[in-house]
Amino acid sequence: MQVAIVTGASSGIGQNAAIQIARRGIGVLLTYSNNQEGGEETVRLIEEAGGQAIALRLDVGRTETFAAFTEDVREAIETKWNVSSFQYLVNNAGVAESALFADTTEEMFDTLSRVLFKGPYFLTQSLLPLLDDGGAIVTTGSNSAISTGIDAGYSAYASMKGAVMVMTRYLAKELSGRGIRVNCVAPGSTRTRLANDAFSKYPEVIPALAAKTALGRVGEPDDIGKVIAFLLSDEGAWITAQTIEVSGGFGL
Repeated sequence: MQVAIVTGASSGIGQNAAIQIARRGIGVLLTYSNNQEGGEETVRLIEEAGGQAIALRLDVGRTETFAAFTEDVREAIETKWNVSSFQYLVNNAGVAESALFADTTEEMFDTLSRVLFKGPYFLTQSLLPLLDDGGAIVTTGSNSAISTGIDAGYSAYASMKGAVMVMTRYLAKELSGRGIRVNCVAPGSTRTRLANDAFSKYPEVIPALAAKTALGRVGEPDDIGKVIAFLLSDEGAWITAQTIEVSGGFGL
């Protein structure tokens, strides 16, 4: 049984990625932070479709918990699937905050750094001994870190996502000897619960974002989840060290 770990899968992109991966016959260990109900819903949706999944709590902003979490993973996959390793890792968990550069606080900067960059960096390091040779890693970046997606107010957030893109290339280089592929997806404006469920609270912003997108709408989690599942699959076996923008042509 092949197994994938998907962080931040209680809603949005992570939830959809977990579902898409499970549809390919892969067992999914998914994580949630504060939204246990959402994590359990993702498990339910996967199981109702005939897949297999389990959920564990993880705060990717707390690196001091990663050693214990790795042991929890080891025990959980042994109990659920009778395996001692996994094949795929999706670093998706995140937060979003925005402020103009002049108004960005050190507290905001540190929160974004812990969750968006330091967390995936050291979580991957902690889980690496359990990741099989020939496996694959995908991390969720953002097109705010590339030229087409730059917008005022996201200097700190985008800087962390840019760091993830650099990390992707270095991991692809250093893990290539084990046949592990490492890639990043860079979504554009996507209808998720990030930033305190901003799309639901401020639907008036959607038409303007759609107007900036070549394909004429904002993204849906399904648009991104399918690409993540593809990059993990055999169809993506010759792709590594890449950041793939998945934005419907935002900013064209």
